[in-house]
Amino acid sequence: MTAKVEILADKDTLVDRAKELVIQHLEQAIAERGQASLALSGGSTPKPLYEALAQASLPWHQLQIFFGDERYVPRDHPDSNQRMARQAWLDHVDIPAHQIHAMPTTADDPKVDAQTYENELARVFHLAAGEFPRLDLVLLGLGDDGHTASLFPHTAALQVCDRLVTVGDREGQPRLTLTIPLLNQARCVLFLVAGASKQTALSQIFDPTTDPQAYPARFIQPQGELIWLLDAAAGANLQP
Repeated sequence: MTAKVEILADKDTLVDRAKELVIQHLEQAIAERGQASLALSGGSTPKPLYEALAQASLPWHQLQIFFGDERYVPRDHPDSNQRMARQAWLDHVDIPAHQIHAMPTTADDPKVDAQTYENELARVFHLAAGEFPRLDLVLLGLGDDGHTASLFPHTAALQVCDRLVTVGDREGQPRLTLTIPLLNQARCVLFLVAGASKQTALSQIFDPTTDPQAYPARFIQPQGELIWLLDAAAGANLQP
């Protein structure tokens, strides 16, 4: 499918546009299906978006919150994605606790925790064996190396196509991550990318000859919409 690319003046403008799109997609999902499912990204770029969403007015009891990936650290660790999301947003609104589905990191075995989260997704979405859920909206970031979620270049997680959740590997450090086929089931994937350090990765990702094993964000081609929001620094080489 064809990606929609918007290049915004600066990071603040990017956050404002992201907030607008997130609210729009969540409200549309609730209107059509009675609830909305959203997978969150970690990292520094989405934090101001989460802080902005904490001030929004949404039917919080109709949201199901998931995570695209998680560092394999305790929930109160400074590097935890769900800790950041809770502090910036989720703890400030009335989303029922049982509708915030954090990735578990307590089994001392990331493969066990990946299976536990897969079981949770199957329970919430009433999946039969072999089925994939269709998330309404997935937020993703982009690393300087072209990774997204915890799908890193030339790692085994890129080959996993029969699971919902797998173990990513960043230089020997395990992560939990949603798999490529699950991400590609989404009704909308929204990439948020800021900073000049992302220019090389973006140039490769938008080059149809690039090997996606080297720049894994190229694997993200959802059945629904694909939207890239870039600030001017990130998107400088993509300007028409």
